[in-house]
Amino acid sequence: MLAKLSSRLLSGYSLLFFVFLYAPVLLIVIYSFNSNPVNVMIWKEFTFDWYINLFGGDTSLKDSAAYVESTDQLVSALGVSLVVAGCATLVSTVLGTSAAVALARYRFRLQNFYRMLLFVPMVMPDIVLGIALLIFFVGVGVNLGVTSIIIGHCTFLTSYVFIVVSSRLAGMNPVIEAASADLGANEWQTFRRVTLPLILPGVIGGALLSFIISMDDLVITYFISGVDSTTLPVFILSMIRRGIKPEINAIATLMLFSSVLIASLGIYFKSRNSDK
Repeated sequence: MLAKLSSRLLSGYSLLFFVFLYAPVLLIVIYSFNSNPVNVMIWKEFTFDWYINLFGGDTSLKDSAAYVESTDQLVSALGVSLVVAGCATLVSTVLGTSAAVALARYRFRLQNFYRMLLFVPMVMPDIVLGIALLIFFVGVGVNLGVTSIIIGHCTFLTSYVFIVVSSRLAGMNPVIEAASADLGANEWQTFRRVTLPLILPGVIGGALLSFIISMDDLVITYFISGVDSTTLPVFILSMIRRGIKPEINAIATLMLFSSVLIASLGIYFKSRNSDK
């Protein structure tokens, strides 16, 4: 009897927890279809017009006197975010994978110290890292813009890739690489034909994780972005200060489903990683 009661209480607590966690997200999705151009929290009628606006379509909602056009700026900010996330993901994936392989397969002085340094950007508060990067860029004369954002994102995204790839390398049997060397393969051939295919699911998973984090980053980007290099999270923050507009809910919904899709791909590659 007591065990059954405990089970029901635990189930009820879990349900309340998930409701508390996902109810705000669900509200964003629902109100992204609200046709009210003034107050998005007052339901008027169902419409797809805000999504159509995002993709450059013409709708009747633009004729409303209360509607202020900002779709072009929103799409421009999205383009900057995609460029930054793509470049930062590519660079951090190469750097993180290289660091993981080097620290896992070679022995050298201060190895644990270098490993610790790779964890520092993850545990450091975002505001501290953002201010530090801002001071650094201003000090060395780097103009704030897309380049500074990409460099800034690489400083902490490399750590995430390093951790994901390192976990895959820790589960690998080093005998496989030793056998490749015994068969006459050099280090590069062993890495390209043996090590890389085995760690590839981890590399892809780390890259997908980096892309999501880069797309969602706000605090660090806010400090190191220039006037003409506004990313989507920074632009949404500026829009919210003037009031929540329907496009914000629409773009947030699209980002939500994109993040879920990318996360699902990461879980898929991780499951393949575990099966092997």
